[in-house]
Amino acid sequence: MADKVDTRDTSDAPRRRRPWLTLLPVGIFVALAVVFLLRLEGGDPSKVPSPLIGKPVPDFALPGLSGLKSEGIPVPGFSAADLKTGKVTLVNIWASWCVPCRDEHPILMQLASRQDIRVFGINYKDKPENARRFIGLHGNPFEAVGVDEDGRASVDWGVYGVPETFVVNGKGVITFKWIGPMSPEIAKDKIIPAIEAAQGGG
Repeated sequence: MADKVDTRDTSDAPRRRRPWLTLLPVGIFVALAVVFLLRLEGGDPSKVPSPLIGKPVPDFALPGLSGLKSEGIPVPGFSAADLKTGKVTLVNIWASWCVPCRDEHPILMQLASRQDIRVFGINYKDKPENARRFIGLHGNPFEAVGVDEDGRASVDWGVYGVPETFVVNGKGVITFKWIGPMSPEIAKDKIIPAIEAAQGGG
């Protein structure tokens, strides 16, 4: 008896395997994204690379927050030149709609009580009345508040989101960046040592 001939069409067999090849790059991308997020969430946020560390602050000039006063005196905005006056400055990017900003605000108030630094704020994509209300409720740690209504200045600072905090030495050079809200532990273990390093010329 002659062998039966298999008449099934196998011409599309390679095509059945092609979707796997199509999905392979997507799978690799997803895997890399997951690894990155896990490292970011499980690691030290301050270690997220920033090309601005060790470089002068970007060139910018921001107006003050309209209607914001401290002891009856309008709180000014600020520019890059104001960060080159010889004193270490903590620059905090914040917004009234930012819940973590509210959580870290007591830490900013404590840091603002130090006599050896200044605390400046950049109000990010906010409404003036909401920003004033926020400070009225939680206190004002800022010697100056620059309004970044469209977010462009913050982009120049390399901001990913709010809150973010920078340590700037007396020459206007960014020496440290912290992404996310500050806690008492972070202030003690990260922010204050970074301030002291900047004061020592670091």
